[in-house]
Amino acid sequence: MARIRKGGPLRAPAKDSALSGKNILLGVSGGIAAYKAPELVRLLVKAGASVRVIMTKNAHHFVTEMALATVSRKPVVTDMFALPEAFEIDHVAFTAEADAFLVAPATADILAKFASGIADDMVSTTFLSCRCPVVVAPAMHEAMWENPATTNNMNGLRSRGVIVIEPEVGDLASGDVGKGRLASLETIVAALAQAVGQGKDLAGVRLLITAGPTREPLDDVRFLSNRSSGRMGYAIAQRAADRGAEVLLLSGPTDLPAPRKVELIAVQTAEEMQKKAQELFPRCHGVIAAAAVCDFRVSSPLSGKWDKSKGAPPISLEPTPDILASLSLKKKRQVTVGFAAEVGGSVRRAREKMRRKNLDLIVVNDVSRHDIGFGSDFNEVTILSAEGPPVHLPRSPKIQIADAILDRLAGLL
Repeated sequence: MARIRKGGPLRAPAKDSALSGKNILLGVSGGIAAYKAPELVRLLVKAGASVRVIMTKNAHHFVTEMALATVSRKPVVTDMFALPEAFEIDHVAFTAEADAFLVAPATADILAKFASGIADDMVSTTFLSCRCPVVVAPAMHEAMWENPATTNNMNGLRSRGVIVIEPEVGDLASGDVGKGRLASLETIVAALAQAVGQGKDLAGVRLLITAGPTREPLDDVRFLSNRSSGRMGYAIAQRAADRGAEVLLLSGPTDLPAPRKVELIAVQTAEEMQKKAQELFPRCHGVIAAAAVCDFRVSSPLSGKWDKSKGAPPISLEPTPDILASLSLKKKRQVTVGFAAEVGGSVRRAREKMRRKNLDLIVVNDVSRHDIGFGSDFNEVTILSAEGPPVHLPRSPKIQIADAILDRLAGLL
């Protein structure tokens, strides 16, 4: 006699879901929103994902291992020193199999550990060994979310490629109303699907990406430079690598750590960047020139350190080489993408630059604003192409802007 399952037949996973067949590692940390984790797992499984759950010890105050193991159909891991199921180191084995590491809820404590490289529980240790895309969904009181320490931690994580699903405004556990409530589960699932849905769409593509400022020596001590931090170029490099590209990152001086799975090539001056770019470009399918190359250099740099008691040094300036223009004039089938750092974000001037430099795409941003651009983890840009209307992207984390640029580059490739 056939057995009838109460509640109707099991639904097959959605075959068109970006999460179908994906291995998702879910980290649950100790906030009140952890009680939503079983429903989050259920939604991920319904979308066709295989979910493995790891928890911090504090998460047990809000949700049980049994509940999470039941909906995920896999044992939940908490203890770093428990014997593994097989002779493998769990936090390494899990990340090797994962298509994405989602942390929801992500408390202020676990985010601080991620940002600082602390590894004292299974979730934070797993983060350090993770080479797949990382998505975090913070949840905490508004005061904690707005604390400068949390802001700095979030900025650091974003600059290293972590995708942040910002908390929502709503009722908080304290009874207050403010920003800090865990984003809706549907929003989290959609953001995770976007992170893994691109998959390896750039596999087999070799990209040259330039980033950061250049330094043009005045004497042996002083130099001319600009305020570029390199964050935009590094974000593009990280997301391109995550999407399967072989990335050559040609970078001027920055304080940023090298992106994962990216070949970092350090240079100082515009001339050094140009020579290396010309060497690498013929082997690449495209170039994204996000570097803020100095427009001028000292014609004859002084030796030693100029004595300021002698007054202003006798120097003259000359233009530096236009690296992107020199590459575009020699391109065959390569895609060339440039940036236009404009005061006021002039689209007209950017279009002229795109035509003059023979570019396929140009990204315009307003460098007169202090809440985006140089030194910020955010940007607001307009992407111009030879065909079609401008595409405006409102103020967003640079890691999201990076994906939007790569989406359009992938279409051209």
